[in-house]
Amino acid sequence: MCNDHDHPTRRTALSGALATGAAAAVAVAASTGAATAQDNPYADPESPALPPSDMQLDLSRTALVITDPQIDFLHPDGVTWGVVGASVTEHGTVDNIERLFKAAKAADITVAVSPHYYYPTDHGWKFEGALEKLMHKIGMFDRKGALTTDGFDGSGADWMPQYKPYINDGKTIVTSPHKVFGNDTNDLTLQLRKRGVDQVILAGMSANLCTESHMRELLEQGFEVGVVRDATAAAMLPEGDGYLAALTNFRYIANALWTTDDVVGQLSGS
Repeated sequence: MCNDHDHPTRRTALSGALATGAAAAVAVAASTGAATAQDNPYADPESPALPPSDMQLDLSRTALVITDPQIDFLHPDGVTWGVVGASVTEHGTVDNIERLFKAAKAADITVAVSPHYYYPTDHGWKFEGALEKLMHKIGMFDRKGALTTDGFDGSGADWMPQYKPYINDGKTIVTSPHKVFGNDTNDLTLQLRKRGVDQVILAGMSANLCTESHMRELLEQGFEVGVVRDATAAAMLPEGDGYLAALTNFRYIANALWTTDDVVGQLSGS
């Protein structure tokens, strides 16, 4: 299913620290699954202090934006599955993203995908953050070049197979790649502005990295952003639960925090 792109470390990536993270992820998922609503760390507060959202979609100026709907994040063959798989599974992320694609296409709104690609020249960077170092080390999202799709099909950088009919329909915007986490390094904002979009339904991978960074940049650029909480997921490592970190910031910062059911209902008019 997933090509190795000549990176022998891809199949051995889940050793050492990542294997520890995978074990932690399983433990957290197990405990969360057994938790009651009161002690579930992802449950909404019983008495929230922040005002409720008043974001209402106007489909004539709304877009669905999906970050990194790619094999390396969302498929068991992907290099990060050992640390994100429990979160992806718990939230039903793969199916929920597909439900969003399907509903957005039925509603005929703008749909955009913001992918993460690394080309050989990107491996010449002189400094990197912790996650960047790891991603480069394991060959995550690697492609053989900016102007070739050689080896792309079925690789870790490729789309999840079930999303291809929606992404490859000739209507979906596939932006230039973002190179770290946010869309300030690609053309997403330009593409949305050219379509008259100023409201964004945001989902994809991963919650506390690219999805949160896109949320922040879009808000800074004057967009109204609703994040879909169960159409994202994140790594669970000894350093922390990325999904919980993102959920806190989504509540604090986003214009709305929805479920997939909420969004599908709004897009269908039900």
